[in-house]
Amino acid sequence: MKKTLFRVFLFLLIVTPAYSYADEIETIKQNYISLLLSENEREQQLVNRLIVFPKESAVSDQMVVELMDRYRIAPDDVSLLLSTLQLDGSWKDVDYESQNRSGWLPKLHVERILILAKAYRLPSSGYFESKEVENAIHKSLKYWIDKKLVSPNWWHNQIGVPKTLGGALILFEEKLSPQEKQDALVIMSEAKFRMTGQNKVWLAGNVLVRGLLENNLDLVKSARDTIASEIRIGESEGIKLDNSFHQHGAQQQFGNYGAAYVSSMSFWAQMFGGTSIAFDQSQLNILSNLINNGYSRILWNGYMDINALGRQFFRKAQIHKAFSVGFSSVMLSEVDTVNENRYKELIRDNFETRDAPASLTGLYHFWMSDMTIQRRPLWMASVKMSSDRVIGAEAGNGDNLKGYYLADGATYTYVDGDEYLDIYPCWDWRKLPGITSYETNTPLKQLSWGGYNNSSNFVGNVNDGQFGLTGMDFYRDGITARKAWIFTDDYLLCLGAGISADSGCVVTTSIEQQVKKGDLLQLKNNAWEKINSSEFSPQNDIRFFSGKKGYIILEPSKGKALVESRTGKWSDIMNMYPKDMVENKDVVSLWIDHGINPRNEAYQYLILPAKSEEEVKQFNIEDIKIVHNTKEIQAVWLAKESIGFVASYIPADVKISKNIHLKSSDTGLFLIKQNGKKLKITISDPTQQLESMKIEINKKKYLVNLPQGDKRGTSVDLEVSL
Repeated sequence: MKKTLFRVFLFLLIVTPAYSYADEIETIKQNYISLLLSENEREQQLVNRLIVFPKESAVSDQMVVELMDRYRIAPDDVSLLLSTLQLDGSWKDVDYESQNRSGWLPKLHVERILILAKAYRLPSSGYFESKEVENAIHKSLKYWIDKKLVSPNWWHNQIGVPKTLGGALILFEEKLSPQEKQDALVIMSEAKFRMTGQNKVWLAGNVLVRGLLENNLDLVKSARDTIASEIRIGESEGIKLDNSFHQHGAQQQFGNYGAAYVSSMSFWAQMFGGTSIAFDQSQLNILSNLINNGYSRILWNGYMDINALGRQFFRKAQIHKAFSVGFSSVMLSEVDTVNENRYKELIRDNFETRDAPASLTGLYHFWMSDMTIQRRPLWMASVKMSSDRVIGAEAGNGDNLKGYYLADGATYTYVDGDEYLDIYPCWDWRKLPGITSYETNTPLKQLSWGGYNNSSNFVGNVNDGQFGLTGMDFYRDGITARKAWIFTDDYLLCLGAGISADSGCVVTTSIEQQVKKGDLLQLKNNAWEKINSSEFSPQNDIRFFSGKKGYIILEPSKGKALVESRTGKWSDIMNMYPKDMVENKDVVSLWIDHGINPRNEAYQYLILPAKSEEEVKQFNIEDIKIVHNTKEIQAVWLAKESIGFVASYIPADVKISKNIHLKSSDTGLFLIKQNGKKLKITISDPTQQLESMKIEINKKKYLVNLPQGDKRGTSVDLEVSL
């Protein structure tokens, strides 16, 4: 009897782990299938908002590919794929000889296999478990396996194709022959554990799917651990302490690699849910901070800020990138109950109550990415810069062919969110809003991998969460300028000084260049007059209005305001688009002309978002005192608010108001708030090199210790009495 009981106990020890092993694999597979088929009800609510927009046909961005996969599979689409599939398993309209590095056209074949596999598994597709679809999958899969097509871009071979094919194989696994599965696993084996950041996550994800197909839980767990190893802060690439995302060096990549990272991690978080390899709460908190303290700031009314797009200026990029973050938020909200409400707020603001005032407001500076965001209830502004620390922009694989000036102080203001939607083929890329650059007909210089830097380290921001000052010592391609942006509750004040160049070209500063959203008006004789073109000469207080935004030029300047119908080719922006794909836009432009070979030129102008014509007309500029706007110091005092701003490119010595005199031992940015006899002085070091700063307020001396380590460049407060 004892021997029998021992044998039963031994049998259970052996059998139970084997059962648990298989059960874990099956649970993960079923989670994966559910995600691929978009069977989540809350996701469907977002899908219903997405499919209002026409489905894109020309796609190379992986995030957009995945978004297009969320569109409901139409029986007509499946029928077309079946009817056009050739006897050899290919499709005639796919260019299998393509050598495009970005939009590699043969990948369409694999994407169509995935569509067919989804149609085969979806009861609502009209082709559920269809024998015709089953045969088409076998035939098209054989063609891909036999042809062994190789892209000139490693990404497609090791990430894009295995990622797409892996989903189809999981959905169709029960119908795969042993030989088909073996041959397909050879393709999946192109992905191996290596690289950093999102590329590492993609590769590990493909290895994980191979582990599922091989029923190898150890490989699945190893891949999971590799994926989870990138849920961390403070490495050279990936999530930064300021909740931005870097890839390809110190380069902000919110909309490109960062969006892919968020999408991947939210997918894996749901897929691992309910299993022994689920992400823990500390990992979920890191993802929540990235999305809810990072991405939530660069979305507005369901559009992603242009300054966050990276090198991917696709059609509808602002919409698609925002939706990608939206879906990630829905997915994470279901596995992260601790941060669920924060995700729901992002969804409400961008996809449910878009006409209501924004929930997230305040001024925030991404000090590791040289980008400032101001969010008010009815508008948002964004400024992107670069420095000797931070790469401005890059190009590669035929992407971003005109983005040479993207981080030279590009300044976008949003009320509705669509102010710049799909304007890229119609843009004058030398006049991006906010930048100072050459006006010339010579071709734009081409960016490359690695991008570019502004030569200066004086690039940063000081703020108290509501008001702030961003400053940039700009030196690039022979143009020097000191540029400052002052953010308030109601407007954005833009200052430029020390503007010099010696190229023999005209130098301009662009105030605005957006899609026309209403007549362009100019205030003349205290009345608004519709204009299509206006060259203004130096005079004070020139006012314009268009599309819920006002513009006031404060310093005597000459320049031009223009409404123009333009047509441009998408292939001039992103090489993956067909040569005949064009965009037509009516564009409103406004810029200041500094002349040929300017010497120590300057500008001063206001942008007033979310205002009416009457509010812009009646706006009182007398409360804004520009104390200095020179290449040494830019200083402003707002009398009504009792707030001062100082950007000091030399040690400061400035009387900011009648009873406040500021001196400093070093360069810096200063925000001074007066409340009766009390002063709150907020200080930052834009060079991110100082350990401390000595300052004087009305001859009283103070030593200010500045943030160190990964907090260099952030603001610190000093409270004093007058």
